[in-house]
Amino acid sequence: MSRFLNPAKIGLLALIELYTDRAVSTSSIVDVLSFITSHLIDSDASSASTNPELRWSRAESTVSLVISIANFEKVLIPHTAASGMPGRSLWYVFLEKLWKIDSLDALHEFFEHCSFLLAKTKDELRRDAELGVPPPGPEVVLLGRNSPFGAFVRRSQLEFTRLRFHDAFELWKDFVKYRQTTAAYYRKKTPSFQRLSFDNVLLAGESDWGSGVEEVASVAYGEMLRDDPNSTLPVSTDDIEKLLEFQIDHMQKYGNRIPLEIRHQFHDLLNDSYMVPSLSHYLSYLDAWRAGDYSTSFDYLHRYFDYTMQNRDRSFYQYALMNLAVLQADFGCYKEAIAAMLETVSTARENRDMTCLNFALNWLFHFARAHPEVTKELESNSMLGTGKESLAFLRSRAKETSMWTLWSSALMSEAKMSLSNGESVATALEHLVRSSQILVEKNMKNMLGSQLSINIALWDRLGISYLSATTCEVFLRCHARHSIFDDELKVTSRQASMLALKGKYDEALERLETMDTNSLRAWKPSQYWHKFRGIIKLRRDLHRNNLDGAELLLSQLLQSKSEDLEPDLALVIDNLHVECLVRRGNLEEAFIKVEKMVAELRDENKDIALRVRLLLLKAELLDKCGRPQKGFTIAVRAANVAWRARLIPYLWPSIGAIANILTSLGDFEPSIQLLNAVLPRSLECENSCMIAKLYSHLGDANMGMAGKMPPKSNKRREFMTKAVEAIEKAFHHYSSVEDINKQCEMMAKKATIMKVAGDNVLANDYAAAYLALRRDAAQMTI
Repeated sequence: MSRFLNPAKIGLLALIELYTDRAVSTSSIVDVLSFITSHLIDSDASSASTNPELRWSRAESTVSLVISIANFEKVLIPHTAASGMPGRSLWYVFLEKLWKIDSLDALHEFFEHCSFLLAKTKDELRRDAELGVPPPGPEVVLLGRNSPFGAFVRRSQLEFTRLRFHDAFELWKDFVKYRQTTAAYYRKKTPSFQRLSFDNVLLAGESDWGSGVEEVASVAYGEMLRDDPNSTLPVSTDDIEKLLEFQIDHMQKYGNRIPLEIRHQFHDLLNDSYMVPSLSHYLSYLDAWRAGDYSTSFDYLHRYFDYTMQNRDRSFYQYALMNLAVLQADFGCYKEAIAAMLETVSTARENRDMTCLNFALNWLFHFARAHPEVTKELESNSMLGTGKESLAFLRSRAKETSMWTLWSSALMSEAKMSLSNGESVATALEHLVRSSQILVEKNMKNMLGSQLSINIALWDRLGISYLSATTCEVFLRCHARHSIFDDELKVTSRQASMLALKGKYDEALERLETMDTNSLRAWKPSQYWHKFRGIIKLRRDLHRNNLDGAELLLSQLLQSKSEDLEPDLALVIDNLHVECLVRRGNLEEAFIKVEKMVAELRDENKDIALRVRLLLLKAELLDKCGRPQKGFTIAVRAANVAWRARLIPYLWPSIGAIANILTSLGDFEPSIQLLNAVLPRSLECENSCMIAKLYSHLGDANMGMAGKMPPKSNKRREFMTKAVEAIEKAFHHYSSVEDINKQCEMMAKKATIMKVAGDNVLANDYAAAYLALRRDAAQMTI
């Protein structure tokens, strides 16, 4: 097998020669040159297609060009040639040049003639002037020796001269087989074409050898003349290595698996090659890892580093350990992952590999944030240090060594830590702006996903849901094609969650369904995607009071161990579990569940927003038990923490809980003042359940004030009217999320108010509407 040359490259050389001979018309030159260039120059990452399915088109076109001449036909047949017989297509002129290479000797002449395509050096021009050879005219098209085309021609010539006779003959046989599919077309256009025209030696000797020519051809070409389907495909080592590098680069850059069509074609090429590069084991490792096959990925990882580390060469040993640590962490072997990564740190220090060392320390920091229970012992022994110290060290080292990706990542981590600890929002914004400046200056488009994910979380914490949704849309439309698929999945899930909070469940599920199916073939993204779809369906079933269906979904989601779930998914599932228990009336078990979650958060020191959320859950459970006053301290603490940390989506429910407690104590006027103050701002959060609850509390408070007014007075009527309006708005928001129980509750309140007001007709109408809702809910459950 040739190291570089194959029949497809001979075709590219012939096409370049047609270009220099001015056989390509002016209208066709752009398409032809683009085709040649696409197979000679690696595509820039910035030119990646918006459609993830088209990211692999280059690999697919490379494979198809290597195994079939059809790609040349697809490009050339629509165009007419600029020279030769009028009406001849460029495809025919191209085939004519290929079929003129009719022997191994002609193949040698073809490569020798390639020298005339190149511009001559100064020494060659001086030598020609001494011999009286005129220089080429201005109309002659010559290739610069250092241009992409010129470099390709020079390397092709060099590689052909290096071939042994046997390899050159194998290249010739592969070329004959590659070209043979065009014989029928060329025979129609060329009357002089004969059965043995593919080899001029056989054609010339047919008159002398007679029937013996078949035996000579059989000895020379073997099974190839009978179109043996098991014969070797014309592939070079260079093509195999380029395809391997391309696939590995895309899998690491975007986190996807190889599409099945490309994988099958590539395996055919790999099986038919004489030599299998060791990099193919690394590709198999990545594919098995993405597929969730732990044992196979572990085996291929060891196989790859066994092949690459020979003669006790430890220069790449730290990368083997680093890959092993990441693999084990992905499959839940956390202690083994920590041990492997700590050994990576020591080995990288020994080999003075600062890039690997900084990456390992960054990984340890993020792992400690995600799994504090595993790294607690290490932190107590000061092996990892505190989070802020680790980030400060990483940031300074990254700046010294010009590791822009690590520097930006450290700044983003600091911003995330500030938000998680409830520190200054201004400080977090400062870190994000500095990180954004690095990304823009260094054009690191693949990092924009992480940057914008933190921006989305920031706007969400500040209660500006519109900006959060807009940032999601900007990322998906402009930057998703340059980022890893995990970022795209998280942002799309965030969008779907916002839609679900508004009651747009079908639209949320549709957003998730539109994601690239090939990218979802990877194990972890697929798990996340299925669980998030389950969460949206679970929320819908709970609101529709379909508790049997909700419990079935909940049991499936709870089957995953806590370490198998992403932290954000784990909290959402626990909250929905508590809500399901409350709707079943099992308040005691719900309270035990909340207390357990509080204890876990206290031990692990996680995001402050999670603690506020659990405080609100406790206050809500006490209200459900009929003892809201016992939650006063909890609600005030939640409001205090939410205000200091600027957790606006949790601040308004906290104020609502305090107002509800004041209502239960008979302090209706302060309750109304609090609710009127927070309701306009709460609308910015676009959380229908939260807004509906606040309006419900406002209706209760106004009804309480009405009870203090004299009977049949204007003030009493005024407060009752305000109560009905608030209850009506609460009903509208509960209807948007399809919460049947709460709709019934609001309708019952309206019927009660109308009865107290003496309007029995409206009271009966509302009571009938209440019964209709109950009936519809029962039918929906069935």
